[in-house]
Parts: sequence; structure tokens; C-alpha cells
Amino acid sequence: MNNTLKWREAATLILAAGSQHRHIVSKLQSPAQPHSLKRTSFDYNVLLLQRSQKSSFLPNAYVFPGGLVDPSDFSNDWVKVFEKYRHQPNFGLGLVKQNPTTRAPMFATDRTRFGSLIPGEVAFRICAIRETFEESGILLVVPEGSDAEASKNAMAVFEENQKLLAKWREDVQGDPFQFIEMCKEMRCVPNIWALHEWSNWLTPKISSSNVRRYDTAFFICCLQKRPPTTQDQKEVVSFTWWSPFEAIQEYLSQKIFIPPPQCYELSRMCNLPHVQELHRFSLARALEGCEQWMTVLVKAEDGVLHTLPGDDLYPDDVDSTAENPKLYSTNKNIEDLLRDGGRHHRLLYHDGFPNLYVNVEQKYKHLGPVAMNAHSAEPKSKI
Repeated sequence: MNNTLKWREAATLILAAGSQHRHIVSKLQSPAQPHSLKRTSFDYNVLLLQRSQKSSFLPNAYVFPGGLVDPSDFSNDWVKVFEKYRHQPNFGLGLVKQNPTTRAPMFATDRTRFGSLIPGEVAFRICAIRETFEESGILLVVPEGSDAEASKNAMAVFEENQKLLAKWREDVQGDPFQFIEMCKEMRCVPNIWALHEWSNWLTPKISSSNVRRYDTAFFICCLQKRPPTTQDQKEVVSFTWWSPFEAIQEYLSQKIFIPPPQCYELSRMCNLPHVQELHRFSLARALEGCEQWMTVLVKAEDGVLHTLPGDDLYPDDVDSTAENPKLYSTNKNIEDLLRDGGRHHRLLYHDGFPNLYVNVEQKYKHLGPVAMNAHSAEPKSKI
């Protein structure tokens, strides 16, 4: 683990499961047009967990399963579990095409500097799989010796012997190193190959009192059908399976709170309402890479903009490590800033409602978000 950072590393999993028992096929269809999206357009749902009211970070928020990286995720004991794959690039995940100079730091860091033989690409996936198991009871593993290439395709979760799984889940919750022991005893391997790199978000330093910061790797995995799910009654108090459209509508109606990164990623998924499209897209761009994103607040005359890289207002001198963050401002009002045109990559809260304004071209063959109109029941493209 890297203990030299001013934040903690984490991993989260966007888990999409077919809701109409459709089989994932190899043909990639054209993305749906934003104006044609309806509540019934989606044939898959996404798992969202509601955090406890007692949580010290984002209480009551609806988030994807995931959590902090544990030393066990980088343990060299995993080498034996992944013995068949250890001599393949990134244990069979392959090499990301992205230029190392623009690669997200959490992925670009050489982990051997900290005594680990486990590449970051592998360890963060292990973390996401372990945390998903702890929080929801969903176990993403394949039998030891499985073909890595075949395991990249959509699959079912491990559902045998629920009593045994419940016992292991409790053990892993108490000691994450037990996840390694579980895999050894059950002769299985975390299916890291089914988790495709999606994005990377760093919690911004908004004020000197904003001490909890996380550098989070987002992965995506598609399943044939919805697996049995049970909350842990600890950090998670409830769970729900919603389509991306439904989740955003619940947020826009102010019934629930979804943090900006999750909202952005759900909006991206609205481009692909069919699970087979989502699977093929995420698999096709799995090795394209991603950059680290951190929102920067820019104060306008009558409000605040949450800007992202590529926006005309996003500063050139951002220092993500600064203890006392620099304050950015403009003498224009929100309406003028939106009317002026230019490059927009920003989130704006209007009367308490979030609105995405994005017209920049996405890098690494990624999708732009389908912006939702907070005062309408249907999506409205602002891309």
C-alpha cells in the first residue's frame, strides 16, 4: 500500500445485472438516442447501497458497493492464488494503452516500491470484489485455473452453499486477510478479469476542515441476471436495484442523495440502455485507460460551479495536494457563463437540483453523460 499520500485509496464497483434475463451477445448495437430514453428502455439494473446515517463520510447517500483499500489487497499471498496468471501482463488483464504520463497516479504507481508484487490494476479489483462481497453478499469469483480471457465475458456469481458463504462473509468482514484464505480453501480466484476500468475520482479539498479524501478507482461488471443480495446492516442499511434512469430520477426528485461521481457515471450509462451494449462497450475500452478527475469549485456572482478537467473555467494551476486550497472565482453570473458558450464540463445546482452541462469530447473512447433535466421526467441531452 502507498502510505505517502494525503488521501486514502479506494475502489468501487458499478454492478449491472440483466433484469429481463436477456443473454449478453457479441453484437454491439448503436447507442440509444437521449430523447428516446424512457423508464422501460433499460433491460438491466445497477446495484446501489444506502450508507448508514452514522457513516462519517456521505451518510445516507446511495453509492455503488466498494470501500477502502486494505493491506490484504496488496498482500504477496495473492501470488499463490494467481499462480497461473502471474507471468502474464497484469495477471492476464493486459497492458493499458494510455501514455504513462497521463495515467491516473493510483494505477501508474510502481507497487514494488512498497514491497508488493501485486500490480495496482489487480489489487484495486481485488478490493472492489472483496468490498462488494462484504457489503452485499455478492461473490465474484471463478474456479482456480479458469481462462482469463473467457472470464472477461459476462457471467454469473458464485451462489452455491449460501450457508458457507455467509460464514466466510462474516470472517472477511472481521479480517480482510480471510478473503485470501477463503479463495485458497474454496479453490477459487477473484474474477478480476470481469471488472473493466471505468474512471477515477479524487475527493476535492474544499476547505482546511475537509480531511476525508479518497482516490477511488471505478470499475464496471455486467451480469446475466440479478444475484441474491443482502445488506450487511453495518455500513449499509439498505440496497436497491435501479436502472440508471430510475436512479437519477429518484435523485432529481430529491427523494435520495447520490454523490456527484456516481451521478455522473449513471448519466454516462444512460447512453447504453441494453446490458449487452454496456458489456461490449466496457470490454472494448477496458485497456484505453483513464485520467484522475477532481472537481474544482468556481464561485460565480450568484452561485457555485463544480468544474471538471476540460472546462474553460477549470484552473491550470490545480494542486490536489495543497493543504489550503486556492479559491477560484469569476465576476460573471451563472446565466452569463452558460450563455457565453465555450467548453463546458461542469455540474451546477439550481434550486437544489443538479444539472450537468457537458459539451467537451471525452478521452479514451469514453462516453459523455446524458444530462437529465431536473424539471422533466425524461432525459435532456446537453452534450
